[in-house]
Amino acid sequence: MIPFLGRLHAWEYLALLASFVLIGLEGIIRIITLALPNPIIHLFYRSSRRLFNYLSSPNSRKTRNTKKKIVTSIAQASDFVELCELFGYEAEEHIVQTKDGYLLGLHRLAGKKGEDHISRVNSAAGSVQKKVVYLHHGLMMNSEVWVCLTDQERCLPFLLVDQGYDCWLGNNRGNKYSKKSVNCSPTDAKFWSFSIDQFAFHDIPDSIDYILTTTHQPSLSYIGFSQGTAQAFATLSIHPTLNDKVNVFIALAPAMSPPGLSKGIVNSFVKSSPEVLFLAFGRRALLSSATMWQAILYPPIFVRFIDLSLGFLFGWKTKNISAHQKLAAYPHLYSFTSTKSVVHWFQIIRNGKFQMYDDEVQGPWSVTDGARFRKIPKFPTKNIKTPIALFYGGSDSLVDIKIMLKELPKHTISMEIPHYEHLDFLWANDVEREVFPHVFHTLDRYAGPKKVVGKPNFLDFQAKTFADVAGASPPGDDASNCVPHKHSENINPKENMMSIIDPASPSFGERGITIGKAGVVGGVIRDDAVGAGVGSGGEGRRIKKRRKP
Repeated sequence: MIPFLGRLHAWEYLALLASFVLIGLEGIIRIITLALPNPIIHLFYRSSRRLFNYLSSPNSRKTRNTKKKIVTSIAQASDFVELCELFGYEAEEHIVQTKDGYLLGLHRLAGKKGEDHISRVNSAAGSVQKKVVYLHHGLMMNSEVWVCLTDQERCLPFLLVDQGYDCWLGNNRGNKYSKKSVNCSPTDAKFWSFSIDQFAFHDIPDSIDYILTTTHQPSLSYIGFSQGTAQAFATLSIHPTLNDKVNVFIALAPAMSPPGLSKGIVNSFVKSSPEVLFLAFGRRALLSSATMWQAILYPPIFVRFIDLSLGFLFGWKTKNISAHQKLAAYPHLYSFTSTKSVVHWFQIIRNGKFQMYDDEVQGPWSVTDGARFRKIPKFPTKNIKTPIALFYGGSDSLVDIKIMLKELPKHTISMEIPHYEHLDFLWANDVEREVFPHVFHTLDRYAGPKKVVGKPNFLDFQAKTFADVAGASPPGDDASNCVPHKHSENINPKENMMSIIDPASPSFGERGITIGKAGVVGGVIRDDAVGAGVGSGGEGRRIKKRRKP
């Protein structure tokens, strides 16, 4: 029986066949490359470098040489600790064993540059007490993506440490820092039999428990990126007691139920049976050949290759990330994960639900109505009690904020950065101005000694530049750029208008803001539709951040 028969259109069969041909060619090239001696590989590398430089414009070569030293140092750094040392920070390495036997690497930044009591931070009674924040990476990544920036002021972990936080960074099982288990070897297929379920049931809660035990703190703040947010949504929904250990959850480029991928080849994989994906990519690590291409291609060519791939798969332009930042960060972008975890995402996309892994996919020729006799459980995300703040990009094809908000509790707050794509929340040129002030404001409100009960309130917050947060506002900087939104489900369909009032807000005054009929376009509020008025507030507010003229 063909496992994907009946799922695809005729042209999608051709796309699927073409993808298998490409995968086969890539495998042949890899085998040939592995068989070549190092001098031949170095010859290919030098040849690609000469060809690229010959075809590049003078301005392009000048741009690459501007920050060549720091870019090269970051790109060639071997691990997280070395990346931090480049900027003068001392990192600790920790190992946590999950309840099912996986050994996960954790990284810690406990003190500022030159701080002489790092070993006594949150160590016991009488030690230096700091608030704890935990950062978690996205799909096919590791903790290095947070610290491979060319400018220190754009690096969130360094800024958190300088603001007095005890900063921890996690890693998923199977990646560069977590490729070990007490029960089996990474060479065994059993090692790679994990999906988002295992991240949610073991990796995240066990890492949080280890951090809180080590720091002697009652709770921490969670900052996730992409799949790191999905793992938090999942684990907080199934572990009620974990909500008391996370004082606030900040989601950057949140992922829950992506709307899907537009390209035929990719969509054919999404719709096909898991067995097809396992046949194409195996049952162990996914795309392990990526490291080979990184080794043999001249870095600017490798960057172009990644940009083309991101554009093909997701439609991203990556214009908000500078060329030298890509050269520094893209070598740290990929890390190992299981094919099963990607299959899990395809199941979520295909079914349009943030569900657990389906181990019993119905065959296309099944004579029973599987939906009547079996139900794949969804992650009960509406049960989350932890305050949630979402920051998403207006140009991010992986985020459907309306669908996401319907599946989250009413106390969730979201803010749109209109021109941002997915990776911009890690490496954009202006991330310290567009995103970080809101992150620090949320942390200040909810990570204090006394936990605030309720939802994050962005309506009484005027956007600040990072310099304002650090205590040194640059002259002439207009920092008030927030327009408040409510969830689309709270808009009155009869009046087609909504009113928001917050007397405590210095931005809006006692009269509040009224959004008229002309201002609501598909749930997004237009800037030219804001006028004075009196109204009443509601739950589930959403904020859109205007771009400066």
